[in-house]
Amino acid sequence: MKRILSLISAGILLSSISLLAQTQKLRCEYLENPLGIDQTAPRFTWEFTTKQNPVSVKICVDTDSLALVKGRNNTWTSRQITSSQQLAIYTGKPLHSFQKYYWKLIDKNNQTLSAIASFEMGLLNPSDWKGAWISDSQGKEEKNAPYFRKAFEAKKEIVSARAYIAVGGLYELSINGQRVGNHRLDPMYTRFDRRTLYVTYDVTKHLQHGKNAIGVLLGNGWYNHQSTAVWFFDKAPWRNRPTFCLDVRITYKDGSVETISSGKDWKTSESPVTFNSIYTAEHYDARLEKTGWNLPNYDDKTWKDVIYRAAPSTHIVAQALHPIRHTNEILSKTLKTFSKQNYVFDLGENISGVSSITVKGNAGTVIRLKHAERILPDGHVDQSNIDVHYRPTDDKDPFQTDIFILSGKGEETFTPKFNYKGFQYIEINSSEPIELTQNSVKGYFMHSDVPAIGKITSSNPTLNKIWAATNRSYLSNLFGYPTDCPQREKNGWTGDAHIASETGLYNFDGITIYEKWLADHRDEQQPNGVLPSIIPTGGWGYEWGNGPDWTSTIAIIPWNIYLFYGDSKLLKDSYEPIKRYVDHITDISPNGLCTWGLGDWVPVKSKTPVELTSTAYYFVDVTILAKAAKLLGNQEDYIKYSALAEKIKKAFNQKYLNEQTGIYGAGVQTELSVPLYWGLVPEGLKSKVAKNLADRVAQDNYHLDVGLLGTKAILNALSENGYASVAYKVASQESYPSWGWWIVNGATSLYENWPIDAKSDISMNHIMFGEIGAWLYKGLAGIFPDEQGAGFKSIILKPNFVEGLATFSADFESPRGLIHSEWEQKGNTVIYKIVVPPNASAKVQLPEGYKVKSINQKAISTPQVGLLSAGEYTLLIEK
Repeated sequence: MKRILSLISAGILLSSISLLAQTQKLRCEYLENPLGIDQTAPRFTWEFTTKQNPVSVKICVDTDSLALVKGRNNTWTSRQITSSQQLAIYTGKPLHSFQKYYWKLIDKNNQTLSAIASFEMGLLNPSDWKGAWISDSQGKEEKNAPYFRKAFEAKKEIVSARAYIAVGGLYELSINGQRVGNHRLDPMYTRFDRRTLYVTYDVTKHLQHGKNAIGVLLGNGWYNHQSTAVWFFDKAPWRNRPTFCLDVRITYKDGSVETISSGKDWKTSESPVTFNSIYTAEHYDARLEKTGWNLPNYDDKTWKDVIYRAAPSTHIVAQALHPIRHTNEILSKTLKTFSKQNYVFDLGENISGVSSITVKGNAGTVIRLKHAERILPDGHVDQSNIDVHYRPTDDKDPFQTDIFILSGKGEETFTPKFNYKGFQYIEINSSEPIELTQNSVKGYFMHSDVPAIGKITSSNPTLNKIWAATNRSYLSNLFGYPTDCPQREKNGWTGDAHIASETGLYNFDGITIYEKWLADHRDEQQPNGVLPSIIPTGGWGYEWGNGPDWTSTIAIIPWNIYLFYGDSKLLKDSYEPIKRYVDHITDISPNGLCTWGLGDWVPVKSKTPVELTSTAYYFVDVTILAKAAKLLGNQEDYIKYSALAEKIKKAFNQKYLNEQTGIYGAGVQTELSVPLYWGLVPEGLKSKVAKNLADRVAQDNYHLDVGLLGTKAILNALSENGYASVAYKVASQESYPSWGWWIVNGATSLYENWPIDAKSDISMNHIMFGEIGAWLYKGLAGIFPDEQGAGFKSIILKPNFVEGLATFSADFESPRGLIHSEWEQKGNTVIYKIVVPPNASAKVQLPEGYKVKSINQKAISTPQVGLLSAGEYTLLIEK
């Protein structure tokens, strides 16, 4: 009772403290009040809200929230953290498993600056686990998903309870008939035999004094991949029947603790989920439902005994990232009825996720829900663009086609539990006539639920739609790791991911996903440094597609995370893997030129030598490694890899650059833009190369002639070298080939190929051409992180007031707060509005020929702005 009163008192005081708080968005490990973390030195971040100069702070941590409120704490008080910092690492007493900690910020006078946040530790030691790994006695070829249950009695009053569940496969956890949590497809995909994730839930409200029951339904996921495709998912070395380990740790009012664990006293049975594949679909026979199977008084005497199983790996770690969820319910826009047994629903937009059907019918009626991105001229769905890599062995696992068998017990609803798809259309075929209306089928957009932090608006409606479509494709390809497409492959293609990483970071708070995925990289890396082209993988990808133009993810993403968040942890964790990778490329490229790679994938028409693009990315990796070495204090490596970068640059330019003409190779768009964007062009030749690029684009009628690697470079190379209006002209095109061409032809997501009628490589929800989403922030709003003040402590603002666009506005919620860059053109005058967040400064660099006349209606005598401190500004600019 004392503890409860303490919390109540803390809550009352917290409400008053929050009114005075000068900080907000307190996060631990980049999550809000996380449960079950296992970082023994967790990171703390926050934002200042005051427009005054931020103060230095201290972090106070304690196990008692009321003690913090009263200004006492026994666990840790940090050193004074300078006002310029908004990231700190715990260095106090050792943290303990299962313990909840509270923290707040104070100033040098011990005055409270924030509300109180919390974090709770999970299982820090293998010995903390009490449960056993269990499964049923079926083999990996068994199709039916297994149920598991255990009934128990809580004989005392419950104060709190946590469930910790680790799984090989996927799961749904329920207690007393209620599903626990709102996550989907937990746990996230990893290299299961090297790292297995566990998830923590607060289940206090689910338990009751007296009889209780725990239920677990297991799905296959990537752990037991039964569908067959060209990537040999079914041959993964870890593949086995799904298994789990569970601890439900209950704290009673008298202070005692009881743990209900998975073990031999559990029972198992078949479920109505007769088949489930993360790659294809799910089959559900409602006639097999066991009503009340997860309730305390259910009679399970016919259920079978469980068996012990070995853990998938010995490395069981916390899943500390934003989970997958259903984020949007999408109602059908149109319904076409062919007959009472055949309907086609159109959601009106292309999504990743699942559909849900509500229907009445006779028992045994078989309903097939076929999902596709395209429609045939006759109105039926067309899967020909997405099923090309599927290699079924029979007709029992149709691609992206759920099968629902009715129980006949009134109105029934089916939504898959262990699958997701990429689709816009759902075709229903029923073995018997059924009555469906437009409201009978809906879609659920589903992805890693990362917070949105960016917004773009402009006077060009097509540009706005391109931004929205890019974000939809980015999210459609975020499922605990970045993928290429949500239908045909669902693979973690490395090239697609690093090309789109800035787009993701400008628009979404994605650090937790990228940190998890780079851990997957470390799991997959060979001792010689080689990485596979898809990560995670069951073995495919080490022999194809994994040159530096793709697997530079190992260097580019940690560096981008450092720039955007000012956090060097991922760079530190990746440092040795980057070295091994770079050293391997050096071993096979002694002359400084690298031929290992795929090249400019899916170009419009021109062909760029693989050696040119792969050497460019080799240079990028070495440059990042040298910068990381300097940042982390490794002077010897800094000198070594800086020299190597110069060697590569020299060899590259000797091979491909004509110094007289300023042309690389044959002078096509990718050949000119890649060296310009990535810093390979000698300083004195940049303007000449940039002019050649602009001229080439004009020669190509201001349309794209690039593939994947070229799209990363082309717009940026133009806008960062004085040709922003040319870049905008390319970006805003509405005829083939362009992003706008897709939009005016009905696209709601980005495609895999420039021609919409391509015969291959034509997924209609791909992220690989998604760099334009980042370019809008960079090339038009001009918002850049500054390497000298990473994490947007120092902001570079280089807006471009381009021809043909009247207004443009970008909001970006940086780690320090909102950055706003907005401009409006009126003849030769530009009104430019800026917001610089607290505890940050901005270096404003206007395009050539523009002069500032006034700031906040006060005339200034200098034509340029220079450095702006935190605040809101309106600049009157003339050309």
